[in-house]
Amino acid sequence: MRSIWNGAISFGLVSIPIKLVNATENRSISFRQIHTEDGGRIRYRKVCELDGEEVSSEEIGKAYEEADGTMIPITDEDLASLPLPTAKTIEIVAFVPASQIDPLQIDTAYYLSANGVPAAKPYTLLREALKRSDRVAIAKFALRGRERLGMLRVVDDVIAMHGLLWPDEIRSPEGVAPDTSVTVRDAELDLADALMDTLGEVDIETLHDDYRAAVEEMIAAKAEGTEVAAPKEEKAGGQVIDLMAALESSVRAAREARGEGEPDASVHELPGRKKTAARSAPKESGAKKSTAKSAAKKSAPARKSTSKTAASGKTSEKKTTAKKSPTKKTPPRKRAS
Repeated sequence: MRSIWNGAISFGLVSIPIKLVNATENRSISFRQIHTEDGGRIRYRKVCELDGEEVSSEEIGKAYEEADGTMIPITDEDLASLPLPTAKTIEIVAFVPASQIDPLQIDTAYYLSANGVPAAKPYTLLREALKRSDRVAIAKFALRGRERLGMLRVVDDVIAMHGLLWPDEIRSPEGVAPDTSVTVRDAELDLADALMDTLGEVDIETLHDDYRAAVEEMIAAKAEGTEVAAPKEEKAGGQVIDLMAALESSVRAAREARGEGEPDASVHELPGRKKTAARSAPKESGAKKSTAKSAAKKSAPARKSTSKTAASGKTSEKKTTAKKSPTKKTPPRKRAS
C-alpha cells in the first residue's frame, strides 16, 4: 500500500518513524458525465476568470479570500514554516479508555507502518503497551493543510489511527428528537426486545453492497446489449396504526426467516423480564380464582346432594332401627261425633 504521509509518532521522549497508509478504500461505482444526444464526454476545464485562458495544475496555487473579495496568496512554503510541532509528528497527548470516545467523532482510518528497521522496537513497544493497558492514545497531527485530532488503537499486530473530529465540529442534536410526549408500555418494550433477540447477531463479513452488485449486473447486461428485468414493485403497506401488531408480525417474520417456524409472539414467553412477569402474575391469579370459584360452584350441588344422601341414609337407618325395636300398641282414639 502506498504511503500518503511520512513522519513520526512522539511518545514522550520516544520518537517512532512511521508511514501513514489509508486503511479504507472507496468501492462505490463512479460515473462520467456525457452529452445525452451524442454520448460525448463532458469535461471541466479550469479557466482563469481574468484572461479566460485554461490553466494547468502546475500554475494553480492557493489563496485565502477575505470578506471583500481580496485574495491573499498562500504558498506551500508558508504552510510548512508554521510553528506547529505536529507538522511532521503525530504527538500523543493522552491515553484514555476507548469508551470515552464519542463514535460521532470518528472519521477516516489509517494504518501506521514502522518506517525502517530502527523503528520496529519502539513501534512494538507502543503497540504492546496499548494492548496491555486496554486504552487508546489521543494524538494531534497535521494532514492536508490542517491540524487534526486522532485516536490510536491496535488492530491485529498493527497500530491504526482514526481521525477524530474536533468537539466543536459535532453539531448539537437539539430539535431532532420528537417534540411530542409519547409513552411506551412495557409490553411494547418486551416485543421490541424479542425482535432484537430474534434478529440476533450478524457476521459483518457476510454483509455486502446489494446496490453496487445490481449496478454492476446492469452495466454488464448493457455492455452485452441485453436488458435487465425490472424488479416487481411491492405494494406499499398502509400506515401502521397498531404498534403491538406490527411488532408481533416483525418477530414472527424474523423467526420464520431464521427457520424457527411459527412461534407465538406473546410477551409472556419472554424469559428474564421480571417486571412484566410481576405485572402479569395478578392476572393469572385472578384467572385461577375465577376457575376455583366456578369449580366450587359446580362442586357445591354435589356436596349438598352428598350430604342429603348421607342424611337420608341416616334417616333410613333410624327408621329401620325403629321398626326392629319392639313398640307398645296404643288403642285408636275415637273421633268425637
